[in-house]
Amino acid sequence: MQQFNVLELLSQDIKHTEVEVKGWVRTFRANRFIALNDGSTLKNIQCVVDFESIDESLLKRITTGAAIHIIGDLVESQGKGQTVEIQVKNLSILGDSDPDTYPIQPKKHSFEFLRENAHLRTRTNTFSAVMRLRSALSFAIHKYFNDNGFYYMHAPIITGSDAEGAGEMFKVTSLDIENLPKNGGDKVDFSKDFFGKETNLTVSGQLEAETYAMSLGKVYTFGPTFRAENSNTSRHLAEFWMIEPEVAFMDLTGNMDLAEDFLKYVLKYILENNTEDLAFLDKRLQDEDKTKPQAERNSMTLIEKLKFVTDNNFKRVSYTEAIDILRNSKPNKKKKFQYIIDEWGADLQSEHERFLVEKHFKCPVILFDYPANIKAFYMRLNDDGKTVRAMDILFPGIGEIVGGAQREERLEVLKEKMAAIDIPEEELWWYLDLRKFGTAVHSGFGLGFERLVMFTTGMSNIRDVIPFPRTPQNAEF
Repeated sequence: MQQFNVLELLSQDIKHTEVEVKGWVRTFRANRFIALNDGSTLKNIQCVVDFESIDESLLKRITTGAAIHIIGDLVESQGKGQTVEIQVKNLSILGDSDPDTYPIQPKKHSFEFLRENAHLRTRTNTFSAVMRLRSALSFAIHKYFNDNGFYYMHAPIITGSDAEGAGEMFKVTSLDIENLPKNGGDKVDFSKDFFGKETNLTVSGQLEAETYAMSLGKVYTFGPTFRAENSNTSRHLAEFWMIEPEVAFMDLTGNMDLAEDFLKYVLKYILENNTEDLAFLDKRLQDEDKTKPQAERNSMTLIEKLKFVTDNNFKRVSYTEAIDILRNSKPNKKKKFQYIIDEWGADLQSEHERFLVEKHFKCPVILFDYPANIKAFYMRLNDDGKTVRAMDILFPGIGEIVGGAQREERLEVLKEKMAAIDIPEEELWWYLDLRKFGTAVHSGFGLGFERLVMFTTGMSNIRDVIPFPRTPQNAEF
C-alpha cells in the first residue's frame, strides 16, 4: 500500500483506492469527522470515522494536535469544501496531545502569542504558508544563481573584520569572562583567546566573497549574519540571512542589471509555483486591511504588489535627481514628511523611498551615485570626488530591499578611504592584496533574505518570517 501526503491525495485522481496517510489532527467533530493536515498544503483532508466500530478509549485520544496514522478508502466527498475524503478503515495514535494544554487550538491567535510558541506556530495556516514560501524562495535563489553560472561560497561566520565599519558586532571568545586576562592596563589580552585575536560574528560575507569573485569570476553567499544592534523594531533582527553575489569584471550598470533580473526571477517563481499559499496570504492581508482606517490600508493587494515588480522595468535615477524630486514634492513642501529634505547629502528614509516608488515613478526604482559620506568605504569613488558608485533598489511598501555597489578596485584610493575612517591596513591586508595582484572592476549587492520574505508574504513584522527570531532580550528555543 502506498503512503501519500495530503497534497498528493487532494491533487491526484486516485479515487476508490486504499491509501495510507499520517498527520496531525486539526479538528475532530461529532466523533466522526477528522480534519487532518501534514504540512504539505494549507488544506486539510477530511477523514470519516465509523465511531461505532472504534473503541471509545481510542476516540477520546483523537484530539487537536495529536499525530495519527490512517488507512482507508479515498472516495468522492459527500460534503462541501473538498472533492475527496477518506473513509477510515484503520486508525492508530502515533502521539497524543493534551487538549487542556495544547496551545494551538482551532481559533484565532495573535502573532505575539504565536511567537511565544514559535516551536508550534507552523501548525497554523498563516505560518505554514509563510514558511513554505520561505523555503520556495530559498530554492529559487539557489536555482537562479546555479543556472547563471555562479558558484556558491560559504563565507566564514566567525571573523576578525567588520565589513560595515558599524562596530555593532557580537564578540566570540573562549576566555573566562569572570577572570579576563588583561594586557598591561584595563584592556583584555585577546592573544590569550582561542583565535589569538579579537573575533566577532560576521555582519556580512561580502569582503570574503570578493576574494572568491576575483578568482572564480561569479560567486554568491547565502548564509546567516549577525548585528548586535539594540533595536526592537518590526524590521530588525539580531540574526538574519543575507544573499550576497559578487562578480568580477562587472561595473555598476551590470550590477543593476543582475539585481533586477534576479529579483524578477525569484518573484515570478513564487507567483507560478506557490499559488495556493500566496492566495491565502493575499486574502489574509485584504481581510486585515478592512479593519484599518482608509489612510492606513495597502494601495495594492499582495499579488498586485508582486506583479508590480515582475511586470515593470525598474526606473534608474541618480541620487541627485531623486533629491531634487523629493525637495520639490508636495509632501516635502507641506512638511508631511517626518524627515524634511532640505539639501543634497541627506540620508533617505523609508518614507522618501516609498514616495519615489509608489507616488512619483509608480514602478520599482534603482537609485545610484550616492554621497560618499553616507556609504561604506569599499564603494568606488566617482570622478567628482563626492559620490560613489552605489545603488539601492526600492520596492513598494517596504522601501530599500537591495543595497550594492561597484567596489573600489584602486589600491591607493581604497587605502585613503580606510585611513579616513581609521580602519588599520593590517586588519584588512588580505582585502588590499586583491588590489595588488590582478585588480579589476568588480561589483556586487546584498539582499536581506527576511526583507524579501516579508515583501513576498505581506507579513508586517520580521519576527514572523524567520523560524526562531533572535531579538534583544530574546533567544528562546
